[in-house]
Amino acid sequence: MNTVNELDWFKSSYSGSEGDDCVEVALAPGVVHVRDSKQQDGPRFAVSPSAWGAFLGGAEG
Repeated sequence: MNTVNELDWFKSSYSGSEGDDCVEVALAPGVVHVRDSKQQDGPRFAVSPSAWGAFLGGAEG
């Protein structure tokens, strides 16, 4: 299984267009990892895909 450091991180399409306020996500089976692109070695958290989807749905509205 991949460690968090081996994940394929990418900028979330919901991040700011200026490039300064970037949230990066990495998908793994059954989990979505989230981190701040400016602090790649900093705090991270992981949620279920359904929780991530609910968050995105709330962020759109």
